[in-house]
Amino acid sequence: MADPWLTIIGITENGLPGLGDASRHALAAAEVVFGGPRHLQLAGVGARGRFWPVPFDIAPVLALRGQRVAVLASGDPFWFGAGGSLAAALQPAEWRALPAPGVLSLAAARLGWRIESCVTLGLHAAPFARLRPHLARGCRIIATLRDGNAPATLAAWLRAQSAGAIRMTVLERLAGPAERVRQATAAGFALTDVGAPVAVALDGSDLPRGFGLSAVAGRPDDQFAHQGQITKSPIRALTLAALVPRAGALLWDIGGGSGSISVEWALAGGRAICLEPRADRLALIRANLDDFGLADRVMLRQGAAPQALADLPEPDAVFVGGGASAALFDMLWPVLPPGARLVANAVTLETEALLADRHARHGGDLTRIEFARAAPLGGMRGWQPARPVVQWAVSR
Repeated sequence: MADPWLTIIGITENGLPGLGDASRHALAAAEVVFGGPRHLQLAGVGARGRFWPVPFDIAPVLALRGQRVAVLASGDPFWFGAGGSLAAALQPAEWRALPAPGVLSLAAARLGWRIESCVTLGLHAAPFARLRPHLARGCRIIATLRDGNAPATLAAWLRAQSAGAIRMTVLERLAGPAERVRQATAAGFALTDVGAPVAVALDGSDLPRGFGLSAVAGRPDDQFAHQGQITKSPIRALTLAALVPRAGALLWDIGGGSGSISVEWALAGGRAICLEPRADRLALIRANLDDFGLADRVMLRQGAAPQALADLPEPDAVFVGGGASAALFDMLWPVLPPGARLVANAVTLETEALLADRHARHGGDLTRIEFARAAPLGGMRGWQPARPVVQWAVSR
């Protein structure tokens, strides 16, 4: 069996002295070496080096299939590195990987943290809002950052989230001769001259009790941008329970409104396609996705069902929160894959009748949901009922 033509090599700030024998041999044998400017300089590959294109693209590597090629990546190439992108485009026999200690391992070793108890994020090419679902009292987060200016910018963002008490450990040039580890709180951050590559470890031990997002659906309505078009918190919690979200599962959210169902689904680990005909509501949904750090997990599509559902990937679940019609259900039922969930909510008598008809045809559960909140009544208090909601939930 022929040797792989591509070797993916993890390199640290220690450069060549930090590489094992196998990595050195592969590097010496390579005709072409791809990497960032810093990595190529650390490895001393000279004229054999080629920079990654900007924006990042693995096509130049794939174009050299059959030659001896090496790729340099930071530490572990499969932790927010090029390894995953390359492996997905190649056959197993075409490549091998020789990792070095990555930022995660090095940071945890400096701090004495258990890796399995940490959240790990790549914020070198992602918004800080990706942190929001993970910020809670006692959290431990290790994240890569873009450059030396990013820690101060992150500290300002954390202060804006009322997380100024969080402890930040800034880890610069780990495993190299210029390594430096410094600490500050977000509230008192004043570190200067931060050198890249840089990572940050966040310790939420000093955050107040009750800080952060709830871990379950039904988050407060005031955490969402909306103009009254929102599935209210108690109904949202029951709707998500009926949809049965699972990690990686795909939801079609039909009639997105404020996007609260898509947000809650994505926070539960799923992916969503949110369909909304109105441009102003799409802007609200986009704002909510950005605020919750979920823009990479929810795709927006402007249009009305059923026409705008054409050519979408098969869903694991479908929620109909607006625009329910006989034509929509006639289109949906045949295309639902086996095991998919369909949940529809109704607040009008006409839509209730439609759901009752579909329940009679296809089974499932038909539920009337009613709740009331305490409100002023003269000089005392009484119950203020909300509009009842009829919910049809069924598995295909």
